[in-house]
Amino acid sequence: MHLSENEGIEGKVFVVTGGLGFVGSALCLDLVRRGARQVRAFDLRTNSPWSDSLSSRGVKCIQGDITNQKDVGKVLRGADCVFHLASCGMSGKEMLQFGRVDEVNINGTCHVLESCVDQGVNRLVYVSTYNVVFGGKEIVNGNEALPYFPLDDHVDTYSRSKSIAEQLVLKYNGRSFKKINSGQLYTCAIRPAAIYGPGEERHLPRIMSLAKLGLMPFRIGDPNVKTDWVYCDNLVLALIQSSMGLLDDIPGRKGRPVASGQAYFICDGSPVNSFEFLQPLLKSVGYDIPKASLPVSQALTIGKVLAAVYTIFYPWLKHWWLPQPLILPAEVYKVGVTHYFSYLKAKEELGYVPLVTPREGMAATISYWQKKKREMLDGPTIYAWLYCVIGLGMVLCAAFLPDVGPVSLMKAICLLYMRSMFVIRLVAVLATAAHLFEAMYAWKLAKKVDPANAKGWFWQTFALGFFSLRFLLKRAQN
Repeated sequence: MHLSENEGIEGKVFVVTGGLGFVGSALCLDLVRRGARQVRAFDLRTNSPWSDSLSSRGVKCIQGDITNQKDVGKVLRGADCVFHLASCGMSGKEMLQFGRVDEVNINGTCHVLESCVDQGVNRLVYVSTYNVVFGGKEIVNGNEALPYFPLDDHVDTYSRSKSIAEQLVLKYNGRSFKKINSGQLYTCAIRPAAIYGPGEERHLPRIMSLAKLGLMPFRIGDPNVKTDWVYCDNLVLALIQSSMGLLDDIPGRKGRPVASGQAYFICDGSPVNSFEFLQPLLKSVGYDIPKASLPVSQALTIGKVLAAVYTIFYPWLKHWWLPQPLILPAEVYKVGVTHYFSYLKAKEELGYVPLVTPREGMAATISYWQKKKREMLDGPTIYAWLYCVIGLGMVLCAAFLPDVGPVSLMKAICLLYMRSMFVIRLVAVLATAAHLFEAMYAWKLAKKVDPANAKGWFWQTFALGFFSLRFLLKRAQN
């Protein structure tokens, strides 16, 4: 396409579902920058890290549920183009909320489609996923000619529901409006690779949290496995260009828009092993890089076991106290099986060429996480937590609780090493006093070097002693 960079944007009204998210907010801001008359960020949340930035730039943030037809119809009223980004179940324990995943990804998409036809919205860009064609079998330099992966063979509800939704979106292409005599809906689907960038809120925070706790002990799959990534700004560019590809009023052009009814793979164009890709990021913040390798078959077994265990906790999956699973079957395939695609079709039909190189994108991401780590409460791995909490807890129980139930076993273990109850009680008192003294010192020092987290440093050091204090001392030296 040979269009101006703001073609079909200036003076138009846009709706971005999932508009308070990482990509959605970046898209909203870019639409404003390009001269959109009004941009509506539609999201279930009432606020996010980007809310203030969106509001200050004139984006209208509208709270609502994509699964509610009335909410969707109301927000789409008067819109010229819709970017449908809202989804559920991409990673972690959210993947196991089967009912909610289908409700959002399938029913929510149906509501958007019906509202577009009812309200006379001319353009709909749907954000899909690689997983509509990938399900664990190797794909090398794939393209849009690949068939959909069989629905019944998907190992996760997210991939299956996104595949159903994408097919619905593309089948709606060319659907005539219900309440307007002339006009029709044009649709297309964008299939992005794994998304990264400063502020990404799904993949990287979970990876960094696991690395911080020492819960990334191994890589998955062969070192030669390659997958795609896409920097946020590159994805936003592709979304903008795809909306232009749905314009039906370009002078001198006849027939349907070039992007109508089409799907496009979008990536940075540099397939790489995911663990090699993440290595500079982990290293830059001082986290250990996994060295050992685990075959896909074994990782898949672990993922299936964890999925089964977490399914037992289905009613509590939304609760904060239930930690994220280490890995699930679909995630094993994502990092352990080669699958990368060509963006040639998007280049030829939409004019897509990545603006930001992987090196530049990773440099920006590293800078963001280095700053974020300086603002966070740092600490040791999960193994130090277990050692301190279980060890000190056992000594305290053996020293001061009556000899009932498991306490008798704890007392027996302590007596094996300390020989007498007097020594056990002495160790318990001295250890508690030492932890309290270290915690008070940590609180006083944190008031100078990290006042925002002073309370956190106190309690963490009280529980872990020097295992926590050494991180604060290191921060004070820097």
